[in-house]
Amino acid sequence: MMTTVMRSSSNQEVGGLTWQGLNRVFSRMSVKQASVHAKWIIGRVMGTKMHKTAKVRVTRLVLDPYLLKYYNKRKTYFAHDALQQCTVGDIVLLKALPEARSKHVKHELAEIVYKVGRVVDPLTGKRVAEREFLEPLTDLPLDMEEEMTLSEKLQELNITAASSGADSTSTQTPAP
Repeated sequence: MMTTVMRSSSNQEVGGLTWQGLNRVFSRMSVKQASVHAKWIIGRVMGTKMHKTAKVRVTRLVLDPYLLKYYNKRKTYFAHDALQQCTVGDIVLLKALPEARSKHVKHELAEIVYKVGRVVDPLTGKRVAEREFLEPLTDLPLDMEEEMTLSEKLQELNITAASSGADSTSTQTPAP
C-alpha cells in the first residue's frame, strides 16, 4: 500500500492527514506497542525500598567486536513485587508485563530462584549451614526388596571382581 504525499502551500498532507496529526497518531501507537525486548530476565535484587517494587540488576555478557572479548554489561530493572516477598540479595526471575504499570515498572516478579542466606548443596540438593547438612543424608532404595547394606554391596563387588580375575588368569597360563 502506497500513500501519496501532497504538498499544500501551508501544510504538508499524507493521505488527507497533516504531519502534526500523523505525529500524534504514531506517538500513541508507539506507547501502546512499546514492548520489552526481554520477556524473561534473571537478576539480583538491589533494593526494595519502594512500595511493592524491587530494583533488580541484570548482568549480561557483551562481545567487544574489536578485542573479541566478552565484558559484563549491567542494566537495572524495576519489577512489581505484589507480596513484597523478596529481599536484597535474592536471585529472582522477572516476567515482562503486557502493559507497563508505570513509567519505569515494566516487569513483575515471577519467582525467587535463590533466597539469600539459604544455601543448597548442588550435588545433593540438601540445605547446608557452613560444612554441615541441615537435613539428614539418607540413601533410600527404590524398592524395599532391593534393600542391601553397604557391606553386602562390597562383598558382591569383591566376588565379581575375584571371579573375573580368576577367569582371566586361567586363560593366560602358558601351555608346556
